[in-house]
Amino acid sequence: MALDRKSTNSRQRIQANLPDWSSLVPVLPAAGRRTPALYRELRRLIEAGDIPPGSKLPPSRDLAQRLKTSRGSVVAAFEMLIAEGYAVARTGAGTFVADRVPSMKPAMLPEAEVVEPKMPLPGTLGVAMADARTLNIFRTLLSRHLARPGPEHFQYGDPRGGLALREAIAAYLRQARGVRCEARSIIVTTGTQQGLDLVIRSALSPGDRVMVEDPCYPSARAAFAGNGLHLSGLAVDAEGADIAGAVAGARAAYVTPSHQFPLGVTMSMRRRLALVDWARATGGWIVEDDYDSEFRFAGPPLAAMQGMDDSGRVIYLGTFSKVLFPGLRLGYAVIPDPLLETVMALRSRSDRSPPTLAEAALTDLIREGHFAAHLRRARRRAQAARDALVAGLLQAGNLSVDVPDQGLHLVAGLPEALGDLAAVEIARRAGLGARALSAMAVTRPPRQGLVIGFSGFAPDVLGAAARRFADAMPRGGLR
Repeated sequence: MALDRKSTNSRQRIQANLPDWSSLVPVLPAAGRRTPALYRELRRLIEAGDIPPGSKLPPSRDLAQRLKTSRGSVVAAFEMLIAEGYAVARTGAGTFVADRVPSMKPAMLPEAEVVEPKMPLPGTLGVAMADARTLNIFRTLLSRHLARPGPEHFQYGDPRGGLALREAIAAYLRQARGVRCEARSIIVTTGTQQGLDLVIRSALSPGDRVMVEDPCYPSARAAFAGNGLHLSGLAVDAEGADIAGAVAGARAAYVTPSHQFPLGVTMSMRRRLALVDWARATGGWIVEDDYDSEFRFAGPPLAAMQGMDDSGRVIYLGTFSKVLFPGLRLGYAVIPDPLLETVMALRSRSDRSPPTLAEAALTDLIREGHFAAHLRRARRRAQAARDALVAGLLQAGNLSVDVPDQGLHLVAGLPEALGDLAAVEIARRAGLGARALSAMAVTRPPRQGLVIGFSGFAPDVLGAAARRFADAMPRGGLR
C-alpha cells in the first residue's frame, strides 16, 4: 500500500512539472493530429523551452486520448523525436526530452524598443506615395492575374524580364525620353541599384577608374567603391558635370544629366555632346542614371542623353520606385549589345528573373493608360508639395532656395556661420528630414547646404515642418 502511494505521488509530481497537454488540442485540428504535424508541434515546444530538457513526455496512450488521435500517431511522432536526438527512450521509465536540445526561443527586445515602424520625417529623400486611385487600380490588376494566373507565374522566366513588360517599357522610353531601344536590350531590375551593380560587374574590373559627378549620389558612389573601383570627381556647375576634367585612363563616367543629384542642375547640350565624344574616343562607358526625369514642372521631360549617342556607349538606368513606390522593386536598364549577354548571365545567377506577378500588373498599368494618368496626377502633387516646402523654408529669411523646375528634391543654402551637419540636426528636431550636402562630396572641397525631398508627403505636412525648421534656425547672413 505504501509503495502504491509513493508511485502515485511520483506520477503527480511529474505531471505537475509538465505543460498542459490539452493546450495542444486547439493548435492541432483533426487533420493536424497526424504524425508529421504532431512531431513538428512537439519539436517546436521542445525548442521553445515549453517542454524543458530532461522532462518526461506523457505516456503515448494518455497523449493520444487527450488529442483524440490514434496511439500509433503519437508513438511514431515520439520515434521521430528520438531519431533526431530531441528525445530519448528509457526502458521501463518512458520517453524523456534529451538533456541538451537546440534552444529556439525568440529574441526579446527591451520593451522600449518594441515599436511600430515609424514614418520618415517630411522632407526625407526617396519617399514616394502613389495615390489611392493608383493603388486601387494596381490592386485590381494584381487580383486579375491572381484569379487567372498565366503559365509564366509557375516557371522561371527570361532573366531580362517578361517580354510584355519590356515591350511596354521600350515604347514608353522611345516616346517619353527619346531613348534608342528595343525590348531585347532592356533588363528589368529590382531598381536602379541592382541595374548599376550588374553594369559595374559586366563592364568594369576591380582597379578600374570611374569618373563620377562631384557631389554625387551616395548609393552610386558606394556601389562603385564596393566593387573595388577607383573614383575621380567631375566638377559640377550650372551646366552640369564637366568632362573637361576627365582623368586619363578612366573606363567609365556616371552622370545624372537630366537632373543632377544632388545639385539639381541640368547638363547642357554642349556638355552632353562632349561626354559622348569622350566615350566614343576612349571606348569608355557612360552610365546615365535617369532617376526622376518624369517630374518636370515646366514643359515636357528632357530627352535622354542616350538618344544622342550613335556609338552605343551609353547605358541607361531608370526606375519605377520614384514614380510609383519603392516597395514595387522594379526598374530597368537599357544595355548596349556588347554587354547584353554578360548582364543577362549575371542576372540569371544572382536572382534568376524578376517577379512575374508584379511585372504583369505593371504591364497592364502602362498599356491601359493608367500609368500616364498617374504621372499627371503625381506631377501636380509633387509641384504643390514643392511650393509648400519652399514657402515654409523662405520664412527663415536666411535660407537661399533655388526653386527647381523638375525632380523631387531641392537644395537649401545656409547662413555663413552654420554648417550643414548642425543644420541637419536642427531640422531633425523640428521634424524635417534633410541630408547634408557636404557628405556627398567625392574628391573636391565639400559644399555646404541641405538636400530636402518633397515627394510622398502632403503639402500642408511639408509646409508645417519647413516652418518649424525656419523658426528654429539661428539668425545670420547667407553664405
